[in-house]
Amino acid sequence: MPKFIVYACPLGELADQLNAYFEKTLVICDANAAHNFMPHCTLTGFFEERTRSIPLYTRFLNRSLNRSLTTRLHPVIEITDMAFGLDWHGLELKSPWLQKVMIDFVTTANSPTRREPLRLKKRLHLSLAYEFQPEHRETLVQLAQEIINPEAAVEWELRFYQQHADNTWTCHQAWSLGSESS
Repeated sequence: MPKFIVYACPLGELADQLNAYFEKTLVICDANAAHNFMPHCTLTGFFEERTRSIPLYTRFLNRSLNRSLTTRLHPVIEITDMAFGLDWHGLELKSPWLQKVMIDFVTTANSPTRREPLRLKKRLHLSLAYEFQPEHRETLVQLAQEIINPEAAVEWELRFYQQHADNTWTCHQAWSLGSESS
């Protein structure tokens, strides 16, 4: 059965910097697990569902988003830190408003064909590198600090994705969450 997920993805200057970082780290340090995905903040866990249910989920996401537009805060997503642990590097994010949108989505998106409940992600982040070779840690840190400005202009999109068996992706719908500097 196909797998689906909901992400918030950056656009604009920050997205350009992230793409440059991923391209450069791939050449210098080889691939790590973060290279398997587009730059994103995970909002739900993966869930299996029938393809014919896609319009149902896009309607539920649209409804949850529209219900919350009047209470939207700025910035929509705040970058609170660029963190460098021993085995994970990334941007720590905060968005109480977007988490409320997603709570509404996971509690109201009922489908007779989904076997498992939707899982809400509580720790918001955007991964830069993980499952990398330990000897690449310092180079990855240096490249992130040189290329990525956490205060760069960014527009965020809410996206409903399908991940295919060959690790390719289809974005079935995207909603603009707004433009801002973090």
